Amino acid sequence: MSAAQPSSEPSLRRYLDHPRGGPTVLRIVLGTQLRRLREAAGITREAAGDAIRGSHAKISRLELGRVSCKERDVADLLTLYNVTDEAARSDFLKLAGRTSTPGWWHQYGDVLPGWFETHIGLEEAASVIRTYEVQFVPGLLQTAEYARAVAQLGHPRSTPEEIERRVQLRVQRQELLTLQDAPRLWAVIDEASLRRPLGGPEVMAGQLRHLLKMAELPNVTLQIAPFSLGGLAAAGGPITILRFLEPDLPDIVYLEQLTSALYLDKRDDVDHYLAVMDRLSAQSESPRESMAILERLLKQES
Repeated sequence: MSAAQPSSEPSLRRYLDHPRGGPTVLRIVLGTQLRRLREAAGITREAAGDAIRGSHAKISRLELGRVSCKERDVADLLTLYNVTDEAARSDFLKLAGRTSTPGWWHQYGDVLPGWFETHIGLEEAASVIRTYEVQFVPGLLQTAEYARAVAQLGHPRSTPEEIERRVQLRVQRQELLTLQDAPRLWAVIDEASLRRPLGGPEVMAGQLRHLLKMAELPNVTLQIAPFSLGGLAAAGGPITILRFLEPDLPDIVYLEQLTSALYLDKRDDVDHYLAVMDRLSAQSESPRESMAILERLLKQES
């Protein structure tokens, strides 16, 4: 093996032995390792692209984890990067084979846009999920009835069957929070979203009770950003920041829009949004006071 190879093997082996996050995360891990090998070998993206009968753009997409990897392409790249150790090559090729294995959410492909598919895969692998919501209760904390009202609002032309599929997808996502190795969810919810009677008083009452119940989980921290925060709370749309235990995965900022999403992983961008989240968390109500606010709101709905 070359000097760059020993550090890559333990990371790949961890994901082969304990896969988590589905193909999305596996593609990112594999791409990161291949980029490190290429850079250590002093080979350009153009030269790497030639080796797999592609372009530098294809190598860029592969290294960013945007596309699945053909085992033949990975084998050719490993040869180019002078990775000759059979055990190391075997790990790379096994991981490459798994990058095209569909995640559980693949069954919802009829109602799941590709840009959100990436988010679910990252969510599955995260160790910490920090989120700020302005208009709605965070998806991971929604009741089925509330999720149905959100889906009907966002997809007014969908059939009842499609709406139910979207609700099922959201409910299945939430199972993540009760797994043995569940991530920590730290949610800041704007007060406006809790006072908006989405679905009607009965649905909102059920949603408020559910938030109180979920906040009892040891891995869930819930804060409310009151109207008094003013400009800071209205500084932008919803923000989600995902953090991972795996050193090959940088923090990722997820910014959802109406028909697409942005995924930011550049250090400056992530630091900016982390600072925004830290200010929101510091100035929002404490978890204890947030529970008291939910209880007061619940009395108003009852």
